[in-house]
Amino acid sequence: MLMMFLALPLFLVSLAWGVRSLPGSFGDSDLVVRSQLPTAPRGFIPRSYAVLPDELVHLTIALPQNNISGLHAALLEVSNPDHPNYGRHLSKEEVERLVAPPLESVRAVTEWLKSNGVSSTGASASGDMIHVEVPIAQANALFGANFTMYMHESTNSTMLRTLAYAIPRQLQDHISYVYPTTQFIPPTRRAMSRSSQGRAWRDRRDLEVSSSCDDTITPECLQAMYSIPTVPPTAPNNSLYVTGFGGQVANADDVQQFLSQLRPDIKNGSFKTVSVDGSKLDDSKGTDEADFDIEYSVGLATGVPTTLLTSAKKSRGIILEDLMDMTNFLLAQDEPPLVVSTSYLFTEADVGKELAESLCNSYAQLGARGTSVIFASGDCGVAGGFLGDPAECDGKSFVPTFPSTCPFVTSVGATKGINPAVAASFTSGGFSNFFPRPSYQETAVQTYLNRSALGDGHSGRYNATGRAYPDVSVHGVDYLYNLGGKFSSAYGTSTSTPAFASIIALLNDRLLSAGKPPLGFLNPLLYSRGVAAFTDVTAGSNPGCGTEGFPADVGWDPVTGLGTPDFEKLLDVVTGTRNARNAQNGAIRTTDTGFALLFCAWTLGSALFLDY
Repeated sequence: MLMMFLALPLFLVSLAWGVRSLPGSFGDSDLVVRSQLPTAPRGFIPRSYAVLPDELVHLTIALPQNNISGLHAALLEVSNPDHPNYGRHLSKEEVERLVAPPLESVRAVTEWLKSNGVSSTGASASGDMIHVEVPIAQANALFGANFTMYMHESTNSTMLRTLAYAIPRQLQDHISYVYPTTQFIPPTRRAMSRSSQGRAWRDRRDLEVSSSCDDTITPECLQAMYSIPTVPPTAPNNSLYVTGFGGQVANADDVQQFLSQLRPDIKNGSFKTVSVDGSKLDDSKGTDEADFDIEYSVGLATGVPTTLLTSAKKSRGIILEDLMDMTNFLLAQDEPPLVVSTSYLFTEADVGKELAESLCNSYAQLGARGTSVIFASGDCGVAGGFLGDPAECDGKSFVPTFPSTCPFVTSVGATKGINPAVAASFTSGGFSNFFPRPSYQETAVQTYLNRSALGDGHSGRYNATGRAYPDVSVHGVDYLYNLGGKFSSAYGTSTSTPAFASIIALLNDRLLSAGKPPLGFLNPLLYSRGVAAFTDVTAGSNPGCGTEGFPADVGWDPVTGLGTPDFEKLLDVVTGTRNARNAQNGAIRTTDTGFALLFCAWTLGSALFLDY
């Protein structure tokens, strides 16, 4: 407590005046407050004990990127099917030249650190992020901070944070942000509800799978629904990655048992597991999320080399660091995977604009290099990734989710029902408060806003000029999967996301086999030539925050995006063999608001897992 008491006056002075004196490489330099919070966000409380001043804290210092507008322009050129540079993806070196920090910024920050006895422990591939490890007392001095241990009340997760931090005045143009400091991001989880009695895996003839797939979804159902082929691939250089956070692992026996029952034509369902820090993982027992993702990725993307990218860290409920680590890992690869599927998300406001923009620019880098980055939209309707009672946003603004709001990723929502499909009421969708609407979706989104009968009830609840999501949808309820020889049923946009990613991986196989480049960043293609390859979903809504949410409508909508994919029609589009015919499907409206709210109470941007 003594350390916290002594640090408090300096902290208050920095908030009151915005500056204070600090000796360093610039002599007596002023510290200028870069970020500050009046109090810890709701749900976070300071722990009663003081942190030890010599305890080490890992910090990332982000430097300005040299030509981020050039990166965005290059990405849109190689992703626009009507541009002469379409498909001419950039090399790792070309991308890094665009985002590398100015030399004067690198020099100024490294000299400042060196003058204070701090050495870098590493840097990002392009050099725009410098990693340091310093004692907490020194971190407080360097950044005018008061690092304190905070606990998230509902999960008991702890994190070291400060309510404010500052940087030397002379470095204002050379440091973009420092992480972790004032970023209080609530835990993100893929919550599960399981009955106490599991049922052992039975022979396939006893599965009682409905022939119409109305009650149970398997790979065979999805293949029939979306014209997904089963023939083995022919391109050896294809790749599909799915991500698992907090020590998630898939068990090979679980995957093979799943395939033997539901894809018996796949004799070898092998996959790789890669840890971002190189640690050895114990995969003797699979976990729900990883088992599900790998089973459906291998089970749908027939023969495409599939990898689980995971972290050896056991989950503390706070997994933003995992997302950042995995993103940096992918950027550092000489040849990044062609498709990356992630089913975790965050509330956009919790991430904060600086960090969200930084991560979004990382996805732009991957897209420019030919990677399709795909995220789940979320499972709380217009309440987004709200942690806790979704009714707590009643009467307030809708809650957009990140990374779906990033304009350089493809966001996947969920539907339910077959012939016709309707929007799954839990599927999240809406508009970003950080990112403006990208040009590729201008016409589709404005058409919805002009036509849709939103009424005055949503006035002021969303940013109509923001990046709109989701982009597409896939069936998202009643998936069968295997964990330890037992059937379970899974729901959510996290079931839809690996299914859509598998379709993209199979399209890449056909392109690569024909000597063509992979798809890379998908959205400019999807919103132009690709529209006719989707079956429109026109019924349903995504209730939340005390409202019915957004209604589905003809064309794009913030519930189901462009609709559900048809592989054969998409193949025609990407190979240019013929123009896909527009497939419009009417649907009856269903009301399942109660299910949506119950569902959201258990799960955030993920799947709800139930014993079957």
